[in-house]
Amino acid sequence: MSRARFIALFVALGAPSLGAAQEAPPAPASAAAAPAPDKSGFTLLNPTPVADLRALCTDRPTKSTSPCTVDAGHLQAESDGVNVTYDRSNGVNTTTTLVTNPTVKLGLTNTLDAELNLSPNEIVTARDRATGQKSRASGPGDLFVRMKWNLLGDDGGNLAFALVPYVKLPTAESPIGNGAVEEGIITPVSINLPLNWQLVIDPELDVLRNAADSGRHANASGLLSFSRPVSKTVTLSVEGWADENFDPQGHVTQVSADFGAAWIPAAHPNFQLDGGVNFGLNSQTPAAQIYFGLSRRF
Repeated sequence: MSRARFIALFVALGAPSLGAAQEAPPAPASAAAAPAPDKSGFTLLNPTPVADLRALCTDRPTKSTSPCTVDAGHLQAESDGVNVTYDRSNGVNTTTTLVTNPTVKLGLTNTLDAELNLSPNEIVTARDRATGQKSRASGPGDLFVRMKWNLLGDDGGNLAFALVPYVKLPTAESPIGNGAVEEGIITPVSINLPLNWQLVIDPELDVLRNAADSGRHANASGLLSFSRPVSKTVTLSVEGWADENFDPQGHVTQVSADFGAAWIPAAHPNFQLDGGVNFGLNSQTPAAQIYFGLSRRF
């Protein structure tokens, strides 16, 4: 799941990485006061009934990870159709294309899911601007294995929080991957704001292999994502992201402004189409990334 990492602050109309949510009419006072149903007994082998499913919630578009989990016993697939990144750093023009990039999620309990991500085909083309030399590589990407454990707000409320540890297994060959097992943790927080706005905050800490040797170094990233529905089926999002890579060979700072849109058809609440574009804000960040994709819950 080759992803750039994310902290610059931007405020605008937006759609949460939680996926586009349909607006609902205000609930009667009696309904608002009613307690949420007890779903703690639902598991992989005792799935959540359709009537008790949460609104579709995804980790796309944009780079953010949401605190929500997939309901117990249900499967959810989220994928880019095409994802293209254009980079001009270090004197080389590099284009990276992901031909699909599926993440498959399985709800284990009401607040815990397991997730796998691997792009079956990454294509990397590069041209040295000084010499004109060109290169091309293609093949599967690395495999990412994650667990998402929601600690607060999975079934409602103005605040949600989760822990998302992950490990990257080196299934990609060089130069697409670095051949190293790497790991990290994301701690996503979402906050409902006035006027139907939502804020997602995604601190992340990674332990990565050094570029020059087998040693390890820290990588820290984060983002602020502001979102708001603009209709009952469409949500727009804007986020600021930054990443600090503390590789001993050279400290790298990346910053980007990211914009996304998601649509959940009224007649198909388990299906989402989305897309977005990310713009690098300094010379060390890829200049642009554009993508579109879809999600489906089963």
